[in-house]
Amino acid sequence: MSVGFIGTGIMGAPMARNARKAGFDVIATNRTLARAEPLRQDGIQVAKTPREVAQRSDIVVTMVVDSPDVEAVLFGPDGVAAGAHDGMLAIDMSTISPKRTKEFAERAAKNRAPFRTLDAPVSGGEIGAIEARLSIMIGGDAADVERAMPLFQALGKTIVHVGDHGAGQACKLANQIAVALNNLGVSEALVFAASQGIDLEKVRQVIAGGAGSSWAMQNYAPKMLAGDFRPGFMVDLQQKDLRLVMGDADEARLSLPGVALAHHLYNALQANGEGRDGNHALLKVIERLSHIEARVK
Repeated sequence: MSVGFIGTGIMGAPMARNARKAGFDVIATNRTLARAEPLRQDGIQVAKTPREVAQRSDIVVTMVVDSPDVEAVLFGPDGVAAGAHDGMLAIDMSTISPKRTKEFAERAAKNRAPFRTLDAPVSGGEIGAIEARLSIMIGGDAADVERAMPLFQALGKTIVHVGDHGAGQACKLANQIAVALNNLGVSEALVFAASQGIDLEKVRQVIAGGAGSSWAMQNYAPKMLAGDFRPGFMVDLQQKDLRLVMGDADEARLSLPGVALAHHLYNALQANGEGRDGNHALLKVIERLSHIEARVK
């Protein structure tokens, strides 16, 4: 089976490599083509356009930033739809609007060469992509999920078919709520511990082994304490996802005060020119508000 990857950034490149390691024939492209070129050394072919990727692939994976990017990649002049062929399956593993995802599925079905779609956003960040242990939440038809399962198994460990088109994206936005609030909880816990003058690494170890544990406490807290804010998932992307959450919440008249608070705290990072930091940089905002630094020297 041949698999195409469109978008070879922090997440897309290691995912393409893992698909190749699993034995798939892989072809990739990226908006900035030079970013895809290093994949050649992993035995991955590089194409110039999404159209060419679609023409040469049984399954096409898109891993880009936002809904307009997915639309351009799928339905632009040199997009996937222009190169679609009978039996092709397009899987969007970006994080975008559930509503737009449903629209894209309908457009794909009405294309001059109709093609199938799944939405399958992921969680686990760069390290999860590199180590092929992503959580994958899927929306679409069960038969398409079954067909794509060997690919999903090459990319992740927790693979759940949530429901129909858009359900994967809705699940991912719920995940992003938990991610943001977990980051906030870890940040406040570490700053409080620093204010008490106690050993921060011991605090982290104890919390990570108890009821206060979370993925963020286990994986992000060591980076926070080391002052390492390189991105596995950028603040700018976290904010994009929280805006999607708040838009859907407003439409449904939901009250999500924690999301609103996290969003405004992340705004402070962006205003300070730190939007390309990892989303665990939320610690820096709490430190500045409290005039306390939580670091292990």
